[in-house]
Amino acid sequence: MSSVLFDTPGPRARVRNRLISVVSAVVVLALLGYVVLRFYATGQFDASKWEWLLYEQIQLELLGALWNTVRAFLMGAVLALAFGAVFALGRLSDHAWIRVPCTAIVEVFRAIPLVILIFFLYYAAPGLGVNFGQYWSVVLGLTLYNGSVLAEVFRAGVNALPAGQSEAAYSIGMRKSQVMRNVVLPQAVRVMLPAIVSQLVVLLKDSALGFLITYQELLYYARYLGGIPTLDRPIIPVSLVVAAIYISICLLLTWFANYLDKRNRRTKKTKQIAPATTPLTETPLGD
Repeated sequence: MSSVLFDTPGPRARVRNRLISVVSAVVVLALLGYVVLRFYATGQFDASKWEWLLYEQIQLELLGALWNTVRAFLMGAVLALAFGAVFALGRLSDHAWIRVPCTAIVEVFRAIPLVILIFFLYYAAPGLGVNFGQYWSVVLGLTLYNGSVLAEVFRAGVNALPAGQSEAAYSIGMRKSQVMRNVVLPQAVRVMLPAIVSQLVVLLKDSALGFLITYQELLYYARYLGGIPTLDRPIIPVSLVVAAIYISICLLLTWFANYLDKRNRRTKKTKQIAPATTPLTETPLGD
């Protein structure tokens, strides 16, 4: 059977696809092998390059830098989600005096590079009498940029639902706020969840831009640690460790999103099955 986007491959196409997959896997493995070989040839696996991991002070400072990254990400994620939800609802408003300003704000902050936002909040804002400091300059920059992107994700997710869903709710007398809260959003969240998780991963990686204003997060500490001469300048080992930390956090975030999605599906399935399993009360024949 043919799908919507492409025809189901036949026997020759399946053989060709398998051959391309095998060749691609061999090429990727060869590239990884070459990288590992170069690391070995340049002494990146020598014990002296990894000795820094044994120092307690460095371990504590690395954990402190990790916490600075995580707390900037958590606060930025919460504020960005709230910002995106509020301005998405504003863009969906029927009133032009709400819709137009919200659209302008979202488009402006979505178009400004995050680096410029962080630089403005940290270097220019004190000239206007407002001093945000390193932490809040990073958090607010992440909030304004990623919140604007999330606002577009929320708006697109709501508009992607069939119009019949809202029309059916309006036909039974529900107000727009009730339709949005009880009908549209529960369905739209499931559609938007992959895009939301992807943007939160981007937000996590964008927090590394804080090193430009000397915010002491993971990248800032990795740059400092990798340039210490007494440790044999272990810039590549430090980079590998920091990259592994970022990958672990991103995988944990993806796992949590999948867990929420599966739990939501199980809850919905239980609610659908429950009425069907309710025992029927017998009616006397004389009634």
